[in-house]
Amino acid sequence: MTLLTHLLACTFGTGSWVAINGLWVELPLLVTVLPEQWDLPSYITIIIQMANVGPLFVTLMHRFWPGLLKEVAVIYVVVSMGVVACLLLAFLWNYTSPIAGRPHSTAFLVLTFFLALVDCTSSVTFLPFMMQLQPQYLTTFFIGEGLSGLIPALIALGQGAGISSCTNVTHVVNFTTGNETVESTVFQLETRYLPANFSTHLFFLLMTVMMLACLLAFFFLARQPKVWELSQQQLFPSSIMLSSFDQIPNEAAGSQLSGGCPCPKDAKGPRDILPQKVTYPLAKLTFIYLLIAWVSALTNGVLPSVQSYSCLPYGNTAYHLAATLSSMANPLACIVAMFLPGRSLALLGTLTMAGTGFGAYNMAIAVMSPCPLLQQSQWGDATIVLSWVLFTGTLSYVKVMAGVILRSRSRSALVWYGAVEQLGSLLGALLMFPLVNVYSFFTSADYCSLQCPA
Repeated sequence: MTLLTHLLACTFGTGSWVAINGLWVELPLLVTVLPEQWDLPSYITIIIQMANVGPLFVTLMHRFWPGLLKEVAVIYVVVSMGVVACLLLAFLWNYTSPIAGRPHSTAFLVLTFFLALVDCTSSVTFLPFMMQLQPQYLTTFFIGEGLSGLIPALIALGQGAGISSCTNVTHVVNFTTGNETVESTVFQLETRYLPANFSTHLFFLLMTVMMLACLLAFFFLARQPKVWELSQQQLFPSSIMLSSFDQIPNEAAGSQLSGGCPCPKDAKGPRDILPQKVTYPLAKLTFIYLLIAWVSALTNGVLPSVQSYSCLPYGNTAYHLAATLSSMANPLACIVAMFLPGRSLALLGTLTMAGTGFGAYNMAIAVMSPCPLLQQSQWGDATIVLSWVLFTGTLSYVKVMAGVILRSRSRSALVWYGAVEQLGSLLGALLMFPLVNVYSFFTSADYCSLQCPA
């Protein structure tokens, strides 16, 4: 039964961000087809942040009308919405229509909003629901959440999305000088995209299957018996023992149970044992939430908006590898957090600075687009891919450990974790969208026809 619950929790976790992660790893192919081209990542980023109306609504309901909003019902609604949106995306992803005189992929962008609404709302509903389970299942859930990036990335690798080659194309050009017309032949390198191993239509159908699996896993998790079963065990092999109830009906009950745990030997049942909650000073809690906001702003708002500009100058292969391998770094960070947990705030702060450094390099390369450092060198390709992988991996570890720390406090701490995560993401996206799409701060170009100084 324990193994089955681990499997269900992991499958449930995969549905949290699988749809949006699927869009990110499919971008190397989508930017070659949809009219937004290199600007498409910034459109997706701002649409994801517009979908924060979902978690905002849930958070306000928890704040002003606690207990009125049933998380189980909300999860059923949002996951079902994700299934339908993924299915529609498989058939309508390349539909375009004119807006303000320019073609836009309207169906893709609208359905992206609904997928983002599902995934953003999961940040403030999935985690509190996991409070009904034993602490070790939260680790499994985070691994599943990481797999929501790994599985689409593996599928995209198998698809070979966006792989291209440079082809020498001959053009015949007519020059007119006075009364004489001269015909000249011009040779030019142009990008030719190799056909994918399977279509975008099939890719989004596979995402639909993953969302269905998430819905099915939640169906069984929600029907597990809800009992006042006390557990006291280590979430990770550390010196802090965590205690929790499988079900805490309200915050008042939580506050009454925040005292010490004498654990008398003659206790006659779980109700006679009081759980022990880990507490942190206000300054440390503020630091944790600031870390979450900063990391979320970088990983969900600022850097994703310019990934195409930082990678495509090195070619579509570099972009493809950076998008897929950085998605794989997320679940790997979760696995590392499982076996090498680090609750030290100094460690988390150091890793945040390291991840910020990798992000600064990625941003600097995007600013220099279309002629960044080491462009004609394989070292440049390897460096940008490695930088994106390390950027995602280090900051993913920080987010996982922040969630583990807050899990040891209370249910509301995880609700605010999700709210702060989305707030940071929103601020990052609002900062980048005008820079990319209004002021054209970043420059795109065809990789094969670049004219960069040596």
